Amino acid sequence: MTRPRHLLPVVIGLAALALTGCASGAGDSTTEPSAAPTAATDDLGGELTIFAAASLGGAFDELATEFEAAHPGLDVVPITYDGSSVLATQLIEGASADVFASADEKNMTKVVDAGLADEPVDFATNVLEIAVAPDNPLGIAGLDDLADGAATGADGGPITVVVCAPEVPCGNAAQTLIADAGITVTPASEEQNVTAVLTKVKAGEADAGLVYVTDVRAAGDAVAGVEIDDADAATNVYPLAALTDAPNPDAAAAFVEFVASEAGQQVLASFGFGAP
Repeated sequence: MTRPRHLLPVVIGLAALALTGCASGAGDSTTEPSAAPTAATDDLGGELTIFAAASLGGAFDELATEFEAAHPGLDVVPITYDGSSVLATQLIEGASADVFASADEKNMTKVVDAGLADEPVDFATNVLEIAVAPDNPLGIAGLDDLADGAATGADGGPITVVVCAPEVPCGNAAQTLIADAGITVTPASEEQNVTAVLTKVKAGEADAGLVYVTDVRAAGDAVAGVEIDDADAATNVYPLAALTDAPNPDAAAAFVEFVASEAGQQVLASFGFGAP
């Protein structure tokens, strides 16, 4: 069938308009703002498992709470706290976690050497203090008072002192300070983490315990703290790392970044930790 000649301009015009519309649509798709990010692309999800030194208890609980608030799709499972050497051993023997925070570089090095972490980040420092009963009834003034035969305990016998085991960061620091002071201290027990030492002092099972200044601060009125001269001679540096086999590597990396950030450092400082 022959098309009437007077209709050709209309047909051509409609075709041009259609082509223009298609071209315009393609152009618009590149200039319009992209859709708002979804939870899947804008945020972290899943679970985050953290192994942390016992002395980080309160600080990391708060950091985890703030991290979860910033990432509603993420769940930080209850943090596993223990002595750094205990946690490092568990990781090397196959325990699964996303992040490891150690109270010293020695135990982090064990994890790195086992191929479980790369490039740890130093994020805090801490020093020891003597924890004693509230109001310091024995009048302990310093490390010398903990030496064998130097003082009488609450029970009328020799003063009872508790420290961390030597392989634990707080125990290693205690040994350094005792050696520097040139005294001999025979502890009633050597605990696997600093929390256990503090618990014995709080329970009255020990007259004194060597713990971190942050532990004394966190204990509030339950104990009193006695500063140790030259305590910074045994300063512990805390490293943190996302583990190479982390089940949730994106969240692990983000948490490490958060702890090292200004906001994370403010939380740590509020618990008495020093800057790295």
